[in-house]
Amino acid sequence: MPSNNASSSLIPRSKIIINGIPISWETKTDFISVSISEDLDAPSMFNLKVYAWNLITQAMTWVDSDLFEIGNKVEIRIGYDQDLKTVIFGEITGLEPEFPQGSTPTLTIRGHDLRHRLLRGHQTKSFLKMKDSDIARQIAQARGLTAKVTDSKVKLEYVLQHNQTDWEFLKTRGDRIGYEVAIEGKDLYFRPHQNDQSQILDLTYGKNLLEFFPRLSSLAQVEQVEVRGWIPKDKKTVISQAGAGKESSKMAGTKTGSQIVQTFGESTNTIVDRPVSSKAEADQIALGKFQDLGIAYITAEGNCQGIADLRAGKVVKIIGVGKRFSGLYYVNTTEHTYSPEQGYQTSFTARRNAT
Repeated sequence: MPSNNASSSLIPRSKIIINGIPISWETKTDFISVSISEDLDAPSMFNLKVYAWNLITQAMTWVDSDLFEIGNKVEIRIGYDQDLKTVIFGEITGLEPEFPQGSTPTLTIRGHDLRHRLLRGHQTKSFLKMKDSDIARQIAQARGLTAKVTDSKVKLEYVLQHNQTDWEFLKTRGDRIGYEVAIEGKDLYFRPHQNDQSQILDLTYGKNLLEFFPRLSSLAQVEQVEVRGWIPKDKKTVISQAGAGKESSKMAGTKTGSQIVQTFGESTNTIVDRPVSSKAEADQIALGKFQDLGIAYITAEGNCQGIADLRAGKVVKIIGVGKRFSGLYYVNTTEHTYSPEQGYQTSFTARRNAT
């Protein structure tokens, strides 16, 4: 990434590689723009837009080209001068030509990261005596992905994937225990939120952070989460709780949302509609839900100069927006946009669990 002051003097560039080969000079001359939308909660996507008409020969171009065949692998790198970094690796999933009256035809090439493979078909399968992390590994391998899973530790008696896509199923399993399903290249991650990691970069308002819109809300915050269930094999009730002090990180803050709301009296989010087979599973669900609620205490949107290192699933440090709202934030989504005319910009959304 360029330094805060030097980036304005550097030239933003992009490099598009299809099936391992950089696009030709001829394709570059027809290039209009590229945008990449990255999301922790959905498959990320990219859009490439090119002119699809040759003014000299008065003939259509690119619309029928094998270069943009469905399934072709695309890597997009963006940055400044020769310092280009991969922002997405995916596959072409759609084509949208436009043939307007009175202007040049264009072609938009749409694609997604490899999580889109998990959206193919609804499945009904059962998993016996497996951990959620083992289930994620099995599904990833079946879809041609490399599993990078964090051990979820609790072995489950029986799990049913009932007429769900693999994405819906894995997302549901992850949400149940506070895990996320992320991808980098061909590596599928099934892991806890990474908000306890060190920041990858600083964003300073008035310098490389152009706009920042944080929102603090205590309405969804509770002092603790409680899970109540019935264990059939033991024929007994189980009660598990997770509350203040169980955060994986305070993100360099001092007071979490769960601590702040103690001002309003006792508050508990009780979960009674999730079947559990053990005390360990109930503990895991309570902790996952508590951490999910906590990280939504502060949400924010921001815009900055183009920064290829600014990625979903990373921690950034916001500087210069006051004591309460400055600090570490966990990036949830990003959007990178580049065109030769407009240059390179990045927008993002982020979350924080403490002030």
